[in-house]
Amino acid sequence: MSSETPIRKNDSASGGDLANSPLLRAMVDNWWVALVRGLLAILFGVLTFVWPGISLLSLVLLFGAYTLVDGVIALYGAIKGRGSAERSSLWWLLFVGITGIAAGIITFVYPQVTALVLVIFIGAWALVRGIFEIIGAIRLRKEIDHEWLLILAGILSVIVGLFLLIKPGAGALALLWLIGGYAIAFGIILVWLAFRLKKVGTQSA
Repeated sequence: MSSETPIRKNDSASGGDLANSPLLRAMVDNWWVALVRGLLAILFGVLTFVWPGISLLSLVLLFGAYTLVDGVIALYGAIKGRGSAERSSLWWLLFVGITGIAAGIITFVYPQVTALVLVIFIGAWALVRGIFEIIGAIRLRKEIDHEWLLILAGILSVIVGLFLLIKPGAGALALLWLIGGYAIAFGIILVWLAFRLKKVGTQSA
């Protein structure tokens, strides 16, 4: 992986460049949003591995807590970022936040679901989330380098979502590991993004 900072392509990471890149400016100002979301995803993934005997109800509540908090943070980041980005720049993050909050609320309102329903629900959530993460990465492609990692994160979500929807009846342990591994991989990418955005902000200060 290159050590280059994800700056606007063909430019240096100066304050003026960020001023001319409203979407990048918003992401840099709120780099901690990606960090917290990434750490939450990693925590959720690790818990699924170290707690393999988790009950279905506990898994539902754990998933609900993760998606709810992740959704709230994403929504806050999208709303706060509108102050430095054009109105339509962060709508994809806004949608990610809303879907996360909705998913979290639904799991708490209907915790007594079957394993099959839970897997299908997680699959649908991952699919929708992945699609909008890809859209967000495409919007960033003109302003940062290595945006392919962001697209990869979205593609990973889509693949996991499709697999869960196509084969919801696969072995419970295999599905648990798949969901946990996906969360960890996705979280690592978000943490990586957060620190690169933070570096851009430091260099442009």
